[in-house]
Amino acid sequence: MRANAILFWTISVFFFAAAALYVVWHLVDPHYGEVEWVGTLALGLTGVFLAFVAFYLGRTYAAQGGELPEDRPDANIDDGDPELGFFSPWSWWPIMLAGSAALLFLGLAVGFWICFIAVGIGVISLVGWTYEYYRGLFAR
Repeated sequence: MRANAILFWTISVFFFAAAALYVVWHLVDPHYGEVEWVGTLALGLTGVFLAFVAFYLGRTYAAQGGELPEDRPDANIDDGDPELGFFSPWSWWPIMLAGSAALLFLGLAVGFWICFIAVGIGVISLVGWTYEYYRGLFAR
């Protein structure tokens, strides 16, 4: 995580330097002669965003109390935490939910009436995914 923080700080400094060079370039160019604000703000705010991420990663690294197994080159796979959550490999509900989200965005682009159908399918899919272990063969 320390390497990631250093990487993000480096990229942040690069974007701040690119923003400064962008301003100088436009001030020197005889066709413009003034600051081009859209590109300057885009480069500057990208540097600010990367500085936020680098600051967060640095603080997280300092607060974790040591190196994680993912950060050590001599660590084995078994050193990490094996619990990643519970996933249903046979569940069709996530596919239905993704289809309803795609239908929702299609409705926003094509016709708003499609959104109502997508919301209905999305609610049914979300309830089905939430309660899939309360009915049928896999009820607990």
